[in-house]
Order: sequence, then structure tokens, then C-alpha cells
Amino acid sequence: MKTFLKWLILAPVGLLLLVFAIVNRHMVTVVFDPLSSDTPGFQIVAPLFVILFLTGMLGVLAGGVVTWLAQGRYRRAARHARADIERLRAEADGLRAQLSPRVSTAMERSRDVA
Repeated sequence: MKTFLKWLILAPVGLLLLVFAIVNRHMVTVVFDPLSSDTPGFQIVAPLFVILFLTGMLGVLAGGVVTWLAQGRYRRAARHARADIERLRAEADGLRAQLSPRVSTAMERSRDVA
């Protein structure tokens, strides 16, 4: 069911992107030098759909990097919490190991009294 719903959404989106790419095949010039008006220093000449797809991919990549950096404190807190949990588990296991001989000795004494 999950796969079907994924394809139900992705198939029309892919079809729309394909139609968009076919319709926008004409070449465009993108200039990255805002100060030079007569002879631009760095420019790209490519089909419009390539430029738009590249900017979309760069936007997704930039958003992923920003999100990853913003969540760094949460990952650090999770690492510290995991380390604390492991330390406390080891301490609890040690205390159980110390307690189990005492409990068995106390149970033997209670049987002897009864």
C-alpha cells in the first residue's frame, strides 16, 4: 500500500517534470557577475530546464546542510544521553552483581530460621 501511494504521487510529478523539460528547451544565459554590464565575467548558457533543475537541487542541498548544522546540538545531546545511559546500565549491572550473593545468603538464613 505504501509503495502504491508513493507511485501514485511520484508518477504525476515525474510526468510534469518531463513535460516541463520538453517545453522549456530554449537556451538562456545566466550571468553571475552583477558589476560588469557589457562583458560579463562568469556566465552559463544552458537550456532553461537545466538551469531550473540545478537551482532546485542546489536549494535542496543548501537546505539539508543548514538543517544538519542546526540540529547539531540535538545530536550532541543524544550522544551524551547515550553515554550516560551506558554508564548507568553498567553501574546497575555491577550493583545487581554485588546484591545477588547477599540476597541468596539472606534467603538461606531465612530458611534456616524457619
